Amino acid sequence: MPWMQLKARIAPEHAELLEELLLAEGATAITLQDAFDDPVFEPERGTTPLWDETVLTGLYDDLEGIETMLDRVRQAWAAEFPEEPCPEVEVELLADRDWEREWMADFHPLRMGERLWIVPSWHAPPEPDAVNLLLDPGLAFGTGTHPTTALCLAWLDGLSVAGELQDLEVLDVGCGSGILAIAALKLGARRATGTDIDPQALQASRDNAERNGVAEADFRLCYPEQLEAGDFPLVVANILAGPLVELADEIAGRVAPGGRLALSGILEGQAEEVLEAYRGQGLVMEEPEIREGWVRLSGRRPLAGIRLE
Repeated sequence: MPWMQLKARIAPEHAELLEELLLAEGATAITLQDAFDDPVFEPERGTTPLWDETVLTGLYDDLEGIETMLDRVRQAWAAEFPEEPCPEVEVELLADRDWEREWMADFHPLRMGERLWIVPSWHAPPEPDAVNLLLDPGLAFGTGTHPTTALCLAWLDGLSVAGELQDLEVLDVGCGSGILAIAALKLGARRATGTDIDPQALQASRDNAERNGVAEADFRLCYPEQLEAGDFPLVVANILAGPLVELADEIAGRVAPGGRLALSGILEGQAEEVLEAYRGQGLVMEEPEIREGWVRLSGRRPLAGIRLE
């Protein structure tokens, strides 16, 4: 089915009104992007910051009466801002395409370390004898393509090759698609627990676990407040620097004596703040591992009575 796309450059203080006007006129979806491709990382909770010049795009499946609809939008704009002209709206007809298939075509198997492959569920494994994790990310974050996820997967693969993952219990904080916990299980961990605040993430994790033959008893999923007391020999958290710092006492408190921790979702300039937060919780942190401006931090909780330098 073809679509009609309406696009306008707009000041951030006016974006909400234009969004409401287009939605009232039947827009199927609205997207907001930076006109200069300058991303906003980690906004304050409860805020929706926009860029100095924002591109607002509305998508319509009704191709009839677009000009009449735009006239109504301009009239409503003039009633709200009589001194300011309505932004110029570009209209473009989008060709009929199978967007889902196009996205799938761009997602290929990825090798992570020596043993592990991340394989889209619609692909055949390139190395059948390797450790192949079949993944359908669904609506949840975590496909292995982003440096934050890839850094954690490579770390898990390295632990497995060294024989340090065998029979461990793993906690995945902010599990998303479940990719890290499932990878740990396929690489030798005995049991995993995944927590996330997003119900879609928990469902995607469960679906991906079933796809990989992981028994429900081996991969428990729950909301953070449902997590039972106790610690784990291995904890991973691939979220963002702000929550990692805010939750440092809770996440670090889950690392058992002698246990390991990996943190990601951190920009290079944020690494020192996160390091200090976890050193303050008694963990011995290693030097950052950096890829494309993103960082993975790893560390260990010393055994009782032993000081690690």
